[in-house]
Formats: sequence, C-alpha cells, structure tokens
Amino acid sequence: MSFPHWFQPLRRASLIAILLAASFAITQPALAQDQSRATGYSSSQAGLSASGLQLSEFSLSGSPAPGASASGGGSGQYGNGGGYGGGGKHAFLHNWTFEAGGGFNAPVGNDTPFITWGGNFTAGAGLRLSKRISALLEYQFMDDKLPAGFLAEFPPEDQITAGNSHINSITGSPVIDLFPKKSNGVYLVGGFGWYRKSTNLQTPELTFDYYGDEYYENVTVASFTSNQWGGNAGLGIYHRLGGGMYDSDSGHTEIFAESRYTFIHTPAVTQTNGLGTTELIPVTLGVRF
Repeated sequence: MSFPHWFQPLRRASLIAILLAASFAITQPALAQDQSRATGYSSSQAGLSASGLQLSEFSLSGSPAPGASASGGGSGQYGNGGGYGGGGKHAFLHNWTFEAGGGFNAPVGNDTPFITWGGNFTAGAGLRLSKRISALLEYQFMDDKLPAGFLAEFPPEDQITAGNSHINSITGSPVIDLFPKKSNGVYLVGGFGWYRKSTNLQTPELTFDYYGDEYYENVTVASFTSNQWGGNAGLGIYHRLGGGMYDSDSGHTEIFAESRYTFIHTPAVTQTNGLGTTELIPVTLGVRF
C-alpha cells in the first residue's frame, strides 16, 4: 500500500510541533519561578525600606544602627562616652575647664608694714592639655586695708584716717594634677603675668543720706597706681565630685583649696609713690569644672 506524496511532509511538521510544545512546557515553570524569586526579593526590600522608620524607633538605644560603621559619625566606639571620635562638639567642650573662688590674703615679707589682711576673688578658664596638665588664664582681684601704723605717718592736717590697696591681675597659670584618677588629690599651680596695684588714701567727709541725716564717709583723696609684672606659685588640694575625673562628665567638677605665694614687682620705696615690692599669700576656696 502506498501513501500519498503529501503525507511525508505532514508527518515532519507534526513532529516539529510536538517538540516545540514540549520545550515550551519545560521552560515556562522555570521562568515563572525566576520571576517569583525576583519579585519576592524586591518586595522584601521594599518592605524593609518602608518599615525602616518603625524599626529604628523600636530599636534598643545601645544597639548600633543598621549599616553604620564603627567610625561613623557619632556612633563609633568613643562617640558618647569619653568625648572622642564621633562626638566632635562634646569632645571640644570636654577639654575646657573653668574655675571661680574667693578667700583671704595675708601680707608677708616687705609688704607687712604697708597692708593688712584682706580678701580676694579669682576666676579662670582654660584647656585640659592632658590628664595631668591644664593651662588657665586667670583673673584675680585682691583688696587689702592699710595698717594704722602706716597711716599715722601722714601729717595730722591731711586727716588720712583710712585707706586700701587694690590689686588686679591677669596671669597664665598651669595646673599640674599629681593624682589625676583620684577623688581626693593634690596639685601644683603657678602663674605669671600682669599686675596693677592701686594704693588709695582716704579721709572722712561729712555727707547726707536720702532723708537728710548727716554721717561721715571715707572718701579717696589721693592714690598712686603702678603696672608691672608679677608671679605666683603654690599648692592646692581638691575633692572631686562624681568619681574619677575621666569616669563621667560629673567627675569634672571639684572643690579646691589652695595657697600661693605672690610676688609683684611694684616700685621701690626710693621711687615716687613707691612702697617696695609686694608680697602676699592669698588663700582661695573655690570650684573647678
């Protein structure tokens, strides 16, 4: 039996169609699976991006932010604790130190005949250069009375019955902490700079108050002033509040008591308005932070 001449090409076409259909059926699930994976990955990324704010809000304060490096801005190893690394502004303020205090002055040496005991006020600011050393710029004001023996040397007709000596100074003062990690310690302190001393002579003058009542008030009738260099050196003790100085921010605050020998190169007695060099020991109680 013979087949028509067109049967042979028809059989070949059917075979090709079957092969194409089978190939399509095999590749279609693989493509669908790949698309599903890509879509799922993209969706999960979008979900993480959309919920990133909520995740950061509920994250623990001690946990590092996702994707942040160890040296990243402000969240590094030393970011918040010690004033290093990320906390740039905090680190800058961490190195500053301030002080304020007051106390009394005792005359010594050449100055004993010319001034009596008095009071002082001190304020300063500077930088901590290391755990042991700080450098401060200090302002100090000292007020001392003139002794009666010195005032008695003026002629009676001048009626000089009172007086005072005012000393203003601005000095550069290094402070060396001998025990930088202790709550109670000792430090060395010194200074050198500019001093201005004014000696004021006073006489009683009759005056009237708001209600018309009369009374006598000491009024300055003569004074002499000099500007010169001077220096001081001494020793201090402190009690640090809040633990060690570098344990916490509260550890920077300390109360202190110090005594310094102060030398001022005021004009000699042989010079006009000169009373010789000035020597004092100011004792100061204060706070430093």
